[in-house]
Amino acid sequence: MHGFETQDTPGSPPADPNLPWWKDLNSYHWFVLIVAALGWLFDTMDQQLFNLARRPAMQELLLPGQDVNFWGGVATMIFLMGWAIGGLGFGILGDRVGRAKTMLWTILIYSAFTGLSALSVGFWDFAAYRFLTGLGVGGEFAVGVSLVAEIMPARARPFALGLLQALSAIGNITAALVSIVLFEMEEAGTVGSAWRVMFVVGTLPALLAIFIRRRLKEPEQWQAMSGEELNKKLGSYKELFSPKWRSNAIFGMLLAFSGVVGLWGIGFFSIDLNRSVFERKFKTDYRAAGEDARNLEFVRAIAHQPTLLAEAKQALDAKTPKVTLPAPAQVLGSAEFPADLGAIFGAAVELTTKGTEVSPEAILSALDAAKKPQTADEKTRRLALLGAAPQAMTAEDAAAHASRISLKAKELTGELGFWSGITSIMLNIGAFFGIYAFTYLTHALGRKPAFAIAYVAAMLSTALVFSQLKEYHQVFWMIPLMGFCQLALFGGYAIYFPELFPTHLRSTGTSFCYNVGRFVAAGGPLSLGYLSATVFAESVEPMRPAGLTMCSVFLLGLVVLPFLPETKGKPLPE
Repeated sequence: MHGFETQDTPGSPPADPNLPWWKDLNSYHWFVLIVAALGWLFDTMDQQLFNLARRPAMQELLLPGQDVNFWGGVATMIFLMGWAIGGLGFGILGDRVGRAKTMLWTILIYSAFTGLSALSVGFWDFAAYRFLTGLGVGGEFAVGVSLVAEIMPARARPFALGLLQALSAIGNITAALVSIVLFEMEEAGTVGSAWRVMFVVGTLPALLAIFIRRRLKEPEQWQAMSGEELNKKLGSYKELFSPKWRSNAIFGMLLAFSGVVGLWGIGFFSIDLNRSVFERKFKTDYRAAGEDARNLEFVRAIAHQPTLLAEAKQALDAKTPKVTLPAPAQVLGSAEFPADLGAIFGAAVELTTKGTEVSPEAILSALDAAKKPQTADEKTRRLALLGAAPQAMTAEDAAAHASRISLKAKELTGELGFWSGITSIMLNIGAFFGIYAFTYLTHALGRKPAFAIAYVAAMLSTALVFSQLKEYHQVFWMIPLMGFCQLALFGGYAIYFPELFPTHLRSTGTSFCYNVGRFVAAGGPLSLGYLSATVFAESVEPMRPAGLTMCSVFLLGLVVLPFLPETKGKPLPE
């Protein structure tokens, strides 16, 4: 188009620099690009399904009192550790047994264990499924970009790799649309648990394996490698850390670490940030409509009528068996003390379950016996809330109150699911254009200047979101801006990492940079969860200062750039 790189793969006709890059592609080039793009598209769909399902999954699977932000960070860390380990293992296999065969294995693995995640009954089996899913997810990227890099004509290579990475945003958008539909269905009562069905949808990529097995061939460059001495070097970490390639491997890994922590430790948690922001807004609306006053009436009646809760449950079971007593966290308290009514209701449920008579005194004693005893102020406040005995309430009225609270909770879940999906879509619309824009920026300026600009933009845009996003309309410009800047870096990784290593180390080296960086980066989500749950726990929205603190990770990318080579206009190393 405008004087792009003109080296060509062996046997290909000379490229005409006046034609668009895609004119250099034949039908098999397109087939390889489509298969690799679909593999990575479904891979990223799986990643985004996890990001969208994480918070509702934690809310359902965790025990009462466990912090959702912290354990959500732990689950993400475990997923990333699986991703890193799988990437390292399958990266070696990609060099030793072939790109196409390894891609087939990785797709089958992440499809199978994504589906099994839907069967989780607690945090640790959920985390185990996510770890095993990560093994397949981590392996797919390195073999996919190595395959495309080696098949494509040289002039088309960076643009094909940029397009491959840009299309990953379509996988993320697909996941967001799936989540919106399923959370709407959960709100309507069509499905019982939207996040579980989302993981079932994640099994669909296994169908792609049929096309990979039938037609995809290994690149000629890989097939041409022969000889006992060369075979010993295939996928060898000893060779990767030889003086010739060591610097590229180490500094490439740090380059990826910066972007991966920025995306997985901060950027993708913008979905959780938005859920927190909008949950407060929706609950404010509910309180303005009198929900907190009606809930207080219900809870006070339960506290003063020893058998009312048990009778209400019987009435619910007889009339609407699909509606159960609400969870304590669903009972809306006051804006100043949101947890008080929920805590009181939870203690009443516990007493009823044990067959113990319910009373204000018994409720307060049960709360004192809990793992987190009440402070003197909490006890005084809750006793005042309970007050004197109100007018007696019938079991039918109590059941109606319980149904109303449950339905409001479902309505809230549906609204939050909708806005989580919208946030993800906006992030990935920005990502698509950001990744592809990097392709042209790196052609115009070179790989290293393009990375430098992208790291600064990613830091500033992420800080903007975590400090300023407070209103619905901001989702439609702040989130795409952050997605554009953050995900542009990943377009750079797809183009740059295959250019740092020779054919016999390309999959291993690319995987090392991308996945060891991810392995080290696994502490990013845990760090965000720790900062949110402890350091900034007293903040109204603790994820804001936690995210702002972690934005400094983008500076690491700038620090390591001078130690890496400029590869613009150069052929792939052999």
